Amino acid sequence: MDDLLADFLTETNEGLQKLDGALLSLERRPDDQAVLGEVFRIIHTIKGTCGFLGLPRLERVAHAAENVLGRWRDGSLPITSEGISLILSAVDRIKAIVAGLELNGAEPSGDDAGLIDDLDRAFRGEAAPTTAPGPGEEAAAPETAAEAPPPPAASAGTEEAAPPALETATGPAPQTIRVAVEVLEELMVLVSELVLTRNQLLQLARHEANSPFAVPLQRLSQITSDLQDGVMKTRMQPIGNAWQKLPRLVRDLGQELGKKIALDMIGADTELDRQVLELIRDPLTHMVRNSADHGLERPEERRAAGKPETGRITLTALHEGGHIVVKISDDGRGLDTARIREKALRLGLATEAELAAMSEAEIHRFIFRPGFSTAAEVTAVSGRGVGMDVVKTNLERIGGVVELHSRRGQGTTFTIKIPLTLAIAAALIVEAGGERFAIPQNGVLELVRVGDGDGPRVEMIKNSAVLRLRDRLLPLVELSRILALEEAPDQQGKPRFVVVTQVGSQSFGIVVDRVFDTEEIVVKPVAPILRQITMFSGNTILGDGSVIMILDTNGIARAAGLAAEGRGDGAAAQSAAAARGGLTTTLLLFRAGEGAPKAVPLGLVSRLEDLPAERIERAGDSLVVQYRGTLMPLVSMQGYAEPPPAGQRQAVLVFGDGAHAMGLMVDEILDVLEAPLLIDRAGARLGFLGSAVIAGRVTEVLDCAYWLQQGGVNWSGVRGQVEKRRPRLLLVEDSAFFRNLVVPGLAAAGYDLVTVPHGREALRLRDQGEVFDLILSDIHMPEMDGYALVRAIREGGAWQNLPVIALSAQAEAADIARGRDCGFTDYVAKYDRDALAAAIAQALSLRGVTSPLEMRL
Repeated sequence: MDDLLADFLTETNEGLQKLDGALLSLERRPDDQAVLGEVFRIIHTIKGTCGFLGLPRLERVAHAAENVLGRWRDGSLPITSEGISLILSAVDRIKAIVAGLELNGAEPSGDDAGLIDDLDRAFRGEAAPTTAPGPGEEAAAPETAAEAPPPPAASAGTEEAAPPALETATGPAPQTIRVAVEVLEELMVLVSELVLTRNQLLQLARHEANSPFAVPLQRLSQITSDLQDGVMKTRMQPIGNAWQKLPRLVRDLGQELGKKIALDMIGADTELDRQVLELIRDPLTHMVRNSADHGLERPEERRAAGKPETGRITLTALHEGGHIVVKISDDGRGLDTARIREKALRLGLATEAELAAMSEAEIHRFIFRPGFSTAAEVTAVSGRGVGMDVVKTNLERIGGVVELHSRRGQGTTFTIKIPLTLAIAAALIVEAGGERFAIPQNGVLELVRVGDGDGPRVEMIKNSAVLRLRDRLLPLVELSRILALEEAPDQQGKPRFVVVTQVGSQSFGIVVDRVFDTEEIVVKPVAPILRQITMFSGNTILGDGSVIMILDTNGIARAAGLAAEGRGDGAAAQSAAAARGGLTTTLLLFRAGEGAPKAVPLGLVSRLEDLPAERIERAGDSLVVQYRGTLMPLVSMQGYAEPPPAGQRQAVLVFGDGAHAMGLMVDEILDVLEAPLLIDRAGARLGFLGSAVIAGRVTEVLDCAYWLQQGGVNWSGVRGQVEKRRPRLLLVEDSAFFRNLVVPGLAAAGYDLVTVPHGREALRLRDQGEVFDLILSDIHMPEMDGYALVRAIREGGAWQNLPVIALSAQAEAADIARGRDCGFTDYVAKYDRDALAAAIAQALSLRGVTSPLEMRL
């Protein structure tokens, strides 16, 4: 192929990439002369060059299309949807001819008479017949008179379908030069080798004090980093390049499926590595097709559901740390959980018992299984069960994850998180079992040193290692154990480190022996012999010449059973039980004395301690322990407190809200799980709210306020039984401690509670149509405080007349007056549970709702 033809093909392909988006933009805005002029110029350039190069077939098609565009440009022929479809058909034919020309160096054979005749008819202002391509003709885009989707409403932040090149056509174009991709790839390889050499030199310099090479090496390191950044920029491309074909795809699907579809693209200028861009192009296309076919309803269905006739698909891209986050969302029907459950059962993917134990989110993830499809029939668009499993596999292959969220009748959102680049990355170098590994730094949330003094330490719950990190328990994975490495003898008994990472919505910690430093590494692919070990994503060479493996946190999570799709039946059962029960609480199960196991909300337990008998002392009739600079009282559930015999240890649950702390002495920690807190008052006694069936066993639920009072913290308890309808309350409270303190008591008193951390979340529930009998709200909260929340509620909407009770530690006359001025029904001091119960009962009675307190009278 000579240089002239090669240049023509390159320039023509660049122009053709712009045409689809430009024509769709022209369909929405027929009076946009700038876009029309650009389309005409591209077709005219193709036609003119064809004549020079002797390409008659391509010239005839381009000339016929140019004639129609010329009449549009001079205003003698109106721009219609049918005309746009015809020009798009001509563009498709030009693309097919160019592809054959690129492959063979000569025009492919074919008969374009039918298409050219249609274009000539359009040029003369006649309606073109809607006939199938004749013998020898190549298939063109649908040439129907179907109504095109109306233009999407303009919204802030929405990218138009027209490519950026057309939007800036009037400004000075930046100077560019064409470089073969192979040249850039070779340059990237050389820079990678330079980075490795730089790392080796820096490693040598660290072992030599006052080396004369220190300053030149620092300069070399800086230049290498700048060169690396420059080469990386040559590989970076806007994600909009992967979106260019989607507006045309959505338009054609809308006409084929009889749907009105608008496509919004936000963040099209977000850049990522060319290699990653190529790998996600097909997954993105498949998910958009799925949204158009499965997700969006037909116009008549949308009207019946109270939705606009035009369905909307939204693509969003943004930078988040070292990743690109892409969201594909639609406002369609959402996933049909019942149909997915039925198909999973029919394919033998799960039993009825297992499906009954799963939450909706877990059932939805069946769509990522190979061969899974809920389409009623196989069409040209979908229904063969091939696609979503390939999407998930391809994304995980490049270190990405895909999450799914769907609400019936409201739509579905896929969230993809992918790395910016696959070539050079910053990594944390760690050691476990005497071997070094690299963990990509963009997946590391934080580092925690454990086993050192009074700081954080690893705790065991039912043979599982956990770390209490602020308000939650973090599951831990022992890296040396999961990789079957022997523990290094010099590390026994020494402090260790937890690398906190996240896969999807699941956070967990990787326990390692040592942490060295962060280092820029060159990612090499995994050798074929190791590809079946999914815990490795590649390997690299360190500065000292050592070859180490790069860990794949997704693979580690799956191997440890922490990934969403790898969770066991027990976890699924707990999630499903939580969903069915409405109110769910994370509970700590333990034994103390005779009888049934006991449970307490985990959020109230600040620490789990295993104290040696020597640390427990007697002060009068009470037991105390020196704890973090103060004396902490210890309370026994057996009445008179006795310390354990010498040489033994005592398990203690530490309760505290920052100002108070006490320890509850128990016999054994059993488990931590999430379960619905449906308390039966039949088992109520002093110190216990009642009994609940948890994990299949009758369990006594502690009245936390009672035991806190025994430890010197004066909070009174509210106890009652549940007999009839449970009034539904919304608790808006940012303090996890207070939520976990008040929820069990109110649940035991007979209320169905939903909790959110701030006012914006509460208003989101209102907009989703959630119904409540009463709202309890804290005053001081992030995002939106209680005053702003109640003002928003009183302005209008479904909750306008709901009673709203303020909960605050500040209950002075001025505070109460301000709260009532904003619209609060009542004002109750925090921790005054008797006053809270009375206020709730009074507010509900004014609405005609019978409270549990009145039920018992």
